[in-house]
Amino acid sequence: MVQGVKETQLQEKIVKALSGNPICSFATIEGNKPKVRYMALFNDNLSIYLATNKKTHKVEELQKNPHVHILTGFDGKPSSVILQVEGTAKISQNESLKEKLWQDDFKAYFDGKQDPNYVIIEITPSQIEYMNGDGQPEVWHG
Repeated sequence: MVQGVKETQLQEKIVKALSGNPICSFATIEGNKPKVRYMALFNDNLSIYLATNKKTHKVEELQKNPHVHILTGFDGKPSSVILQVEGTAKISQNESLKEKLWQDDFKAYFDGKQDPNYVIIEITPSQIEYMNGDGQPEVWHG
């Protein structure tokens, strides 16, 4: 299926917003209640990645329920570009991805890139709502 111009423009705006916001609120489901925490956000186009320790509660939560929600972008101004991302997540040990996302700051939590506890949460968006303070939200569907 060929994307229309509007869909392509929306996707470009979303990618720009993802790339410009290194921190997000990341929600999982713990039991039957939402659990939210701040996370460092990485992206490659519309693929979203979060680095974590495999011994954390969020990894357990994702194994039980892969549905997630991300909120990012608000900077305190009415003109903020805000993204609400719905998707599913999986835990990855992909070595090339771990290498690509590695930050020196991670040394406080891991014994290097090969630390077996260093894992990546890969998020596949199913819907992204883009809001820029100028009217109605635009919605991208995966």
